[in-house]
Amino acid sequence: MATDILMPALSPTMTEGKLARWLKNEGDKVSAGDVIAEIETDKATMEVEAVDEGILGRILVQEGVEGVAVNTPIAILVEEGEEVPVASSGQTPAIAASAAEPVAAASAPAPSAKAASPKESSERIFVSPLAKRMAKERGIALGTLNGTGPNGRILKRDVEKGGNAAPAAAKPVPAAPIAVEGDITRVPNSTMRKVIARRLTESKTQVPHFYVSVDIELDALLALRSKLNATAEENSFKLSVNDMMIKAVGLALKKVPGLNVQFTDSETLHFENVDISMAVSIPEGLITPIIRNADLKSLREISREAKDLAKRARAGKLKPEEFQGGTFSISNMGMFGVRDFAAIINPPQAGILAIASGEKRAVVRGDQLAIATVMTATLSVDHRAVDGALGAQWLNALRDIVQNPYTLVV
Repeated sequence: MATDILMPALSPTMTEGKLARWLKNEGDKVSAGDVIAEIETDKATMEVEAVDEGILGRILVQEGVEGVAVNTPIAILVEEGEEVPVASSGQTPAIAASAAEPVAAASAPAPSAKAASPKESSERIFVSPLAKRMAKERGIALGTLNGTGPNGRILKRDVEKGGNAAPAAAKPVPAAPIAVEGDITRVPNSTMRKVIARRLTESKTQVPHFYVSVDIELDALLALRSKLNATAEENSFKLSVNDMMIKAVGLALKKVPGLNVQFTDSETLHFENVDISMAVSIPEGLITPIIRNADLKSLREISREAKDLAKRARAGKLKPEEFQGGTFSISNMGMFGVRDFAAIINPPQAGILAIASGEKRAVVRGDQLAIATVMTATLSVDHRAVDGALGAQWLNALRDIVQNPYTLVV
């Protein structure tokens, strides 16, 4: 019996998504647990697994279609040998193959075996993903092909019979949706980039930020890091300064818990768990995987978990629960040689720490000048939930922990 594959809700806040890529073609066998597609949500690009087995009979939503509502049929799964329905079994209309093609309602008559001519642009052209891609690569207009598949669908063999060169009036379709005009290159904003823009605009306009900075000497922490890495078993782990800062921030939030909060209109939420969101740069923008209970984990555990989360974040393999939530954020740009910067709060959290580069600076100790490795850390705080004195108290606690780093291992 034919069943619909629906656009899944991959996060509690997801209402729609972009079908980024199909990993199965029409006619492919599908088993439960197979990864069949990649969906771009407001957080990341995530894989979708099949929950049933059968044959992928028809793809209703083609690659690149944006704004597909949750629970919309995106494909039809059939049993082997079963006739493939033209449209989904529900009342929802099928979605066109691309944003440029019109929507074909479920009640629309099926196209004839002869494909529409280029002039008949108001009629949807049914084509398999492989055939469509081959036609693009060869510069063949779909409207010039005769479909020999079910209900006139254009298949691979139809493209191969259609010739290898484009008709005189046809031009190859660009592989990416980028329009170049003179010296301007126009790149459409991804779903993630749109959400980042919206959320950060809301944060800066609706959350009253204040900023507190402090200089922290790193020499003791760097010396401890060198000793721990030297005594570690070969390739077992390698601590970074960021790993140690995650632990230090976790301990500081336990020592001054007034920053481990979130503000709402009716109440302020105080969290017992310390869950640190760490900013990770990915090609599409920024994502914040979470080190949960950072104050309770060893440096070795934090190091391994942070590296694994960052690697899977860049590969788009994070699970929703691995980047949703968090009680406090850190953003580290020290590896870029940045002297200092202020980060925008990640709502609904009340604070984020901006970690800059450690550099040799002159410091005064007593009446003597000395050289030390110094890092400027800047705290951005939601003034609705935290007052200035408490923010300064927390930064002082963090500085004490980093400059006396043995508290990180005892």
